[in-house]
Amino acid sequence: MRGEAVEVRIAGSSVRAYGDESIAAAALASGTRVLSRSLKYHRPRTFFCFEGHCSGCLVRLGGVPNLRACQAPCSAGAEVEGQNAFPSAEIDLLGAVDFLFSRGMDHHTLMTSSSMLNKLANKVVRQLSGLGKLPDVAATELPDVQRFDIDVCVIGGGPAGLAAATATAGARLSTVLVDDQLRPGGSLRADPRLGRSVAETRWGHAAQSGVTVLSRSTAIGFFPEDDGGVLAVAAPERLYRIYAKQWIWATGGYVVNLPFPDNDRPGVIAARAVGRLLVDHGILAGDKICIVESPACSDDVAALANALSVAGADVTRIPLAEMMGTRGRGWTTAIDTKRGKLDCDLVAVAACPAPASEGPRQQGCTVTLDEAAGGFRVVVDEHGRTSAPNAWACGDVTGYRGPAGAGEDGARVAAHVIAAAGRG
Repeated sequence: MRGEAVEVRIAGSSVRAYGDESIAAAALASGTRVLSRSLKYHRPRTFFCFEGHCSGCLVRLGGVPNLRACQAPCSAGAEVEGQNAFPSAEIDLLGAVDFLFSRGMDHHTLMTSSSMLNKLANKVVRQLSGLGKLPDVAATELPDVQRFDIDVCVIGGGPAGLAAATATAGARLSTVLVDDQLRPGGSLRADPRLGRSVAETRWGHAAQSGVTVLSRSTAIGFFPEDDGGVLAVAAPERLYRIYAKQWIWATGGYVVNLPFPDNDRPGVIAARAVGRLLVDHGILAGDKICIVESPACSDDVAALANALSVAGADVTRIPLAEMMGTRGRGWTTAIDTKRGKLDCDLVAVAACPAPASEGPRQQGCTVTLDEAAGGFRVVVDEHGRTSAPNAWACGDVTGYRGPAGAGEDGARVAAHVIAAAGRG
């Protein structure tokens, strides 16, 4: 299930990993939990979303700093190091800053009785802060740039994006799908009701239909003023400039944390990330798991809780209203609730994802703040059209629908795109 076995080095230790999984998954499975430290107070940081959006698992990989461990594939001989810590991310002596300045620190006002001492204090603080050091080897050339001139560009390779791209390519519209994850599938890979096999099958159908799939490729900006609109995309080895007649935004939603004390402690992980580890990697993230949930998305939580129980975990569901905080030092060991203390080795935070609407907004699509959607969703008409010319949106970026509903919406909106292109 997890691909070919390879050996990588994480924090100086050899780890058996699999070529089909991420560095973050291999680290968690091997017992490596703290990967980095926070910018200012050197608090322990680790994975939260497993989707490359939270910056909690930034590591130095192969001499390059600030790479997302959850989006870096395991390869034989890979060397992974923690950063922003001394001597290591697990044991960081610089973490004393958090204890010495428990009420906060404004380094601009340190040692202000003497201008010389103040300058010295600021210099020291700047040296101790920051995210990583410069790469071991400087880049000597710019990456190649490839241009696409196509009928349809689909941004997002989750259930909505895969369904939309498969349909438009099947209607003989040249289609490129841009996805920033290791492997397309999005939330399909975190839902035990669907899972890895469904994601791989739909990805395969898209490719067979003629879709050009750009995986591990991030849409970094849309520039409407450039020749009618161009999407800039960054991949590990090259850049892309995409010009399309029709744009379909299927960027889904971001997992979010919930408000309770010490919710940034390592061991507090998004429920969808816990599902991704189990469903996509075959990794049970904890033995005693407390799921802290908001009132929404209860069906998704129930499916995950059942799958975790079947896999052998002791699962307890806690409403957010009863959550009082977490306990532990390097890793969560218990939570406090209104009913008392509960021991656990993992806290899974279950909240409806917030729409990932930044890209559509750059194109000029109207968005609206929707509390039920958890953020700014893209406004669409009954066909999926946005307010921007030739721009459409489908799936969770228009309001949470869940993996099954998002796929249906992608296919529905694609049918209107096909009709608008005269291929209906």
